[in-house]
Amino acid sequence: MAALAPDALPAYVYDLTALAAHAARVRGALPRRVELYYAAKANPEPQLLAALRPYVDGYEVSSGGELAHVHGAVPDAPLAFGGPGKTPAEIVRALELGVARFHVESGHELRMLGALAARHVPERRIAVLLRFNLPVADGALDGVSLAMGGRPTPFGADPAEADALVRALTDGGLPQLELRGVHAHLASGLRAPEQLAVATSIVTWSTALAARHGVPLAEVVVGGGMAVDYAAPGERFDWAAYGAGLEHLAAAHPELTLRIEPGRALTAYCGWYATEVLDVKASHGEEFAVVRGGTHHLRTPATKGHDQPCTVLPSDAPWPHPWPRPAARGERVTLTGQLCTPKDLLARGVAAPGLRAGDRVAFGLAGAYAWNISHHDFLMHPRPGFHFVGAAGEA
Repeated sequence: MAALAPDALPAYVYDLTALAAHAARVRGALPRRVELYYAAKANPEPQLLAALRPYVDGYEVSSGGELAHVHGAVPDAPLAFGGPGKTPAEIVRALELGVARFHVESGHELRMLGALAARHVPERRIAVLLRFNLPVADGALDGVSLAMGGRPTPFGADPAEADALVRALTDGGLPQLELRGVHAHLASGLRAPEQLAVATSIVTWSTALAARHGVPLAEVVVGGGMAVDYAAPGERFDWAAYGAGLEHLAAAHPELTLRIEPGRALTAYCGWYATEVLDVKASHGEEFAVVRGGTHHLRTPATKGHDQPCTVLPSDAPWPHPWPRPAARGERVTLTGQLCTPKDLLARGVAAPGLRAGDRVAFGLAGAYAWNISHHDFLMHPRPGFHFVGAAGEA
């Protein structure tokens, strides 16, 4: 990062070797009967998708754009098409590309998929996993960073509709569709014990539904959302404990294939957002460092309301101006971007005594939900560079 010229900043830097090594460890911690799909929404850079290919069973996509993009980057990979509000054109394209699984979110979507499948691929049966917004025990999702279930949300069908949806798939009225299983993704930010409890409740509910209707169930997706702690960047989700718990769950249900769909927890650690300090100034007793770029490139801290972990890289370059070099006088500095909004905060109260204009800052954990969720065109600043170091598959 220090080798990048000032005019090459800000830039994203991804370590593909580290990504491959991490993905290999995750895959190694999981039982054979647990499939690993990468949620491409976390970071769809083609180089990252390709680096993950040896370690994942497939990719979960949530739009027609992701569908086309991921298929182009890893054309041999199985895809699961999820997300609410699928359009007819997106469904048709997914059918044409031979998408392996459809995560169906409502009765309307189910019937639309059936009609389009009958019209466009009448020779095929399409595998359907019904997504439900399942109930959870009181307090089970308290404190999670993001909840997609267990409370009113637009994701998945209400459990009260479950019997009707199963009957629609099994009474012969939708002959193009095959009930393959159940999908549930209830929350993000869960640690291993909570993830296992949620997975167990999803499987228990799903198998009870299948037993009630006397139909076989082949697959249950228990979601992603493994915790990534931005306040403790050295910590990692306990994949070993999670894998051991899933081993017991799979053994209790030998008829089922379980699937997980992590995104952030796979790629967050392999990316950095590197930039330089443009100015340092005091305001009402606090010191601020303005860096190139900002939350229009790295939206994560503004979205999650946290301070992005970072490392200061002091510059050895001489100060090129005849006036004094702006520098921090106190122990702590708040790092902001170039946007005309007080919300453009990257990290508050960073321990950076002596931070100067021209020094560099590398923001870590920037490998997921960073560039791809940012409002790139606000104020029309230049876009960052992208650099990929290491070689995928070296793990």
